[in-house]
Amino acid sequence: MCCASAVLLDTWSKHEWNGGLQLETVSELELLSIQTCNSTYEIAVVSSQTGDVLVRGGRYFPDFSPARLTGSSMGGSFLKLRGIYVGFNVELQVGARSIITSPVQSISRVPAVDC
Repeated sequence: MCCASAVLLDTWSKHEWNGGLQLETVSELELLSIQTCNSTYEIAVVSSQTGDVLVRGGRYFPDFSPARLTGSSMGGSFLKLRGIYVGFNVELQVGARSIITSPVQSISRVPAVDC
């Protein structure tokens, strides 16, 4: 039986993991802008250690809503915990529901605005 190399644990574990970020490297309350193939999401990090965020964008989040950013995947069983990476889908948990974005095209940090 053949399968795509992206779904093999060996390929996944040896991936260089550049072109993205881990939430643990983001300050709390920092705002990220994530452009996927289908939508733009704004993500405000509430807790970088747990993945708790406020997210707005796409069809499911018209207003900032609490969610947990579980990580990035290729739609399979492997998950890069609390990571956002170009080319990967972002997985968000809202209660018992899992929302999976289309593949990420770009990630940017939104500069803070002085009041």
